[in-house]
Amino acid sequence: MRDKKGDGNLKYLKQRTSRKRSSPSEFDFVDLIKNRALKSKTANSAPHSSRITHHSSLLQGIGDDGAVIRQSGAHDLVVSADLLVEDIDFRVEWTTPRLSGHKALAVSLSDIAAMGARPSYALLSIGIPKKIWKTNFVDELYEGFFALAEAHHVTLIGGDISRTPSKVVIDAIVIGEAQRGHAILRSGAKPGDHIFVTGCLGGAAAGLRLLKDGARLIPDGSRSRRALAEQKLLLRQLKPEPRIEWGAMLGENSLATAMIDISDGLSSDLLHLCEASGVGARIDAAKIPIDPDITQLPRNDLDPLSLALNGGEDFELLFTVSPGNLKKLPSKPGGVECTYIGELTSRKSVILLNDSLSIPLSSMGFRHF
Repeated sequence: MRDKKGDGNLKYLKQRTSRKRSSPSEFDFVDLIKNRALKSKTANSAPHSSRITHHSSLLQGIGDDGAVIRQSGAHDLVVSADLLVEDIDFRVEWTTPRLSGHKALAVSLSDIAAMGARPSYALLSIGIPKKIWKTNFVDELYEGFFALAEAHHVTLIGGDISRTPSKVVIDAIVIGEAQRGHAILRSGAKPGDHIFVTGCLGGAAAGLRLLKDGARLIPDGSRSRRALAEQKLLLRQLKPEPRIEWGAMLGENSLATAMIDISDGLSSDLLHLCEASGVGARIDAAKIPIDPDITQLPRNDLDPLSLALNGGEDFELLFTVSPGNLKKLPSKPGGVECTYIGELTSRKSVILLNDSLSIPLSSMGFRHF
C-alpha cells in the first residue's frame, strides 16, 4: 500500500493509526479500505488524470461477497477471494491436506453463489514451510482442490507458490459469471421481504467444538448413531459444501432481492445484509433450521440455538425474497431445502423472537480482531 506520489496513503495511514486504540474489527477496516478505494476511483477518473481507468465497468466493488464487472456480452464477471491461514482458519492436526484444498476452494465458491453467479475459473496461491514442502502435503491439497473444482466445472488458470517461515497460507480466487444485470447484492432488500436460509445451521460450529475437545475423523465403518452424528458435524466444519445450485438459480431467475453467505454466523451476516440494504428484521428462533446432528450429542455444553445464530462457517445462503416471488421458489435445488425464518422491517433493528420474548440481536459471530 505504498504510493510515493501524493498524500492519499499518508491520510489512510493516519486514519488507521488513530483507530488502533479503539480496536476496530476487520469489518471497520474493510469500510476504511472501501472509502480509500472510492477516493482513488474518483481521482483516477478525473479528466486531467494521466491514469484514467475504465471504472464504469465496475458494477460492485468492495463490501459485498464479490466484485461485479460488466462485460460486453450477456454475462457479468463476479470475482471473489478468500484466505485460509494455519492455526487461525484450520489446524493441520485436525484435518487432512485434501480437505484443506477442498475447503480453500469451497469458501470462495460460496461467495460466488451468494452473488447469484456460477463459478468458472480459479487461481490458487499457497505459502508452505520448507519442512512441509518435502512431504506430500501440497500434492494432496491440490487433489482436494481439483476434486471440488471438477464437481462444479471450475478450471484452475493460475496462482503462485511461495515459502513461509512456519505456517501454511492458502489463497483462493474464483471468477464466476452472472447473467448481465442479475448479480445479487446485499443491498437490494426491502421491508416486507421474506428471509430464508438454505440447509441447516450450527453444524460447523459444533464440529469445531468437537475438534477442540479432541474428536477426529475416523475411517468409514460401523458406528453408533452418536458417532455418525459426530463425524457428520466434523465434516460440516472441515468439508463445507457451497450452495452453487441455489445461488445460481436465485440469480438467473431474479428471485432474491439480497443475499449473503453465512460464514461469520447468522447473527452477524443478517446484520451485514440489513445494514447494506438499510432495513431491519424480525426472525423467529423456532423457525431457524438447526442441524439435527447436534441434538444427537449428549452434551449439555452445546447450545444448539447459539451455535446456529453465532457459530459461522456453515456456508449456507441467507437470502430475501419479495412476497410476489414466494411461489416461484423451487423446493430443493441441488437436493438442499430452504427455510423461512422471518421478515424484513422498515425499523433499522434486528429482533429475535424467542418464545414470548423480543430480543435485540447483536453481531455475535466470528471476528478475526
